Parts: sequence; C-alpha cells; structure tokens
Amino acid sequence: MIQVLLAQPRGFCAGVIRAIDIVDRALDKVGAPVFVRHEIVHNRHVVDTLKAKGAVFVEELDEVPAGAVTVFSAHGVSREVERVARERHLPVIDATCPLVTKVHVQGRKYVKNGHVLVLIGHAGHPEVEGTLGQIDGEVHLVGTPEEVAALPIADDARVAYVTQTTLAVDDTRAIIAALKARFVHLTGPDTSDICYATQNRQMAARALCERADLLLVVGSPNSSNSRRLREIGEEMGRPSYLIEDGAGLDPAWLAGVTTVGLTAGASAPEELVQSVIQAIAAISPVTVSPLDGIEETLQFRLPPALDRLTPRPAAA
Repeated sequence: MIQVLLAQPRGFCAGVIRAIDIVDRALDKVGAPVFVRHEIVHNRHVVDTLKAKGAVFVEELDEVPAGAVTVFSAHGVSREVERVARERHLPVIDATCPLVTKVHVQGRKYVKNGHVLVLIGHAGHPEVEGTLGQIDGEVHLVGTPEEVAALPIADDARVAYVTQTTLAVDDTRAIIAALKARFVHLTGPDTSDICYATQNRQMAARALCERADLLLVVGSPNSSNSRRLREIGEEMGRPSYLIEDGAGLDPAWLAGVTTVGLTAGASAPEELVQSVIQAIAAISPVTVSPLDGIEETLQFRLPPALDRLTPRPAAA
C-alpha cells in the first residue's frame, strides 16, 4: 500500500487561470484561429489543448496574419513587441499576469526616481525578456549572488531591485543579501510583493517532504517554478522527480516507498495530477490524503479588450 499525500495548494494559480480563460473566451467570441505569441503558459498539455480548439502559437508577430486576434502570453512582452503590434494594427488581448505587470510598473518607477535597477531572474526566460524590454534605463540582470560582485555599478550608487515573479523569497534571499552587503543605498519590494503562488507552492512542497519518502512534481521541464519544486525535494534529502503526467512515472522509483508526496507547478492542470495517481495505483494499491494548507481565493479580472472583440462574419 502506498499513501499519496497531495500538496495544498498545487497546480494552477490565478494568473494561469486568467491567461487560459482569455484564450478560451477569445476563441468563443471570434472563432478559430486566435494567435498566441509564445506558449500562453509553460505546460505542453495546456498548449496542446488550446491548439485543438483553434489557437495558433507563434514565436514572433510577423507570423500573425494582418488583422488576426493576437494574445500575449502570461509572461509579458517588451515594449518593442507592443509597438510592432500597434504598427500592424493587430487586435491584441494582453494575458500578462497582473503580478508581472506590477513588476514592470515598479521597475519603471525606480528608474524614474533615479535608481540603477537590478532584475533578479533567469536569463532567457520569457518573463525576464519582457521585463527587460518594459523598462527604459539602466537594468542589470543577476541570477546568482556571485554575479552581484561583478555588477558594473558604483558601491555608493542608488540601486533598486525587482524579481522575476516565479522566483520566491527563498530563491532570492541570498542574492538580496549580496546586494545589501555591497550597495549602501539599496531599495526593493517588500517580500509580500513576490508572487504568492510560487511561495505557497514551495511551502507546501516542504511540508510534503517532511512526511514523504519521495517527491513527485507535475510540470513541464521549461517551467521555472516546477523545476524549483523538484529542487526543494532534493534539498530536503528526498528523491525528487519532475514529470509531465502519469506516463512519466518510473515504477522503479516506488521500490521500498510507502509515502509519496505529490504536487504540481503553477501551470499544471489538476487532471495531470490525477493521471499520476492513476499510474501509481496501477502499480500498487493507494490511499490519497490531501495535506492541510493555504486555500487560494485570489481571482484576476479579465482584460476589457475581450469585450471589444466582434465575431468574424460568417463565410458566404
């Protein structure tokens, strides 16, 4: 018998729910196709489901036909991308997570007030690329405490920092400490401004690892927050694996295991969690027990641009 402990919270956050809902509603309103720049969220299952409904995912706007409804992903885009969309007169629905938009606004405010801005995040991540492109002025990207020492900024400069939202307090603590140790005049957001969903899921993963022999994280390999959940399990001394769904389960992982901790990244749907439970049950009898945890009730409003969409004329 294997006991499966379910993290609370796990899976979809409010920003992901909003982004998927935007694509769904755009498709309902204007019909297929609706074009989406980059993956709407980092989950192959979600992307494939939306493709089946008529969403077309593109890397750049030059792949979008003239006049086609276009959705920006939850990770946000640069001002240059926004400019190109305006020049092409594309009807745009912006699905950027409101917490990402908050980082953009905060960063611009720091720069306007004369601060040199440091962005804590992973180079190449879509959210980081979008944030860098949203802020006019001097912005430096750091991903490790060691990179702080190499920043070409005077130690007595007025410095501010913002963070990639899918990094939680624990991820950024060492980098912020290095910034504080180097720069006398440093300011930054309160920890309550860092993405609630990422932090909540990391706390829940730690709670799982205190009771489980093994940690399974449901999520895509390109999901930063999902990869971090797996790393937390390793840090706590538990064998930990990131899998996309039940098909990714290796029966060998369950040898000698009596308790499995199961969680999911913020862009992984609950049906994939259930597919993992079914895969475990095909190997051994299971009991499933949700852990107590934070119940997330936050909801984000949909963008008004959705209401302005008009259905395509019926074909003659």
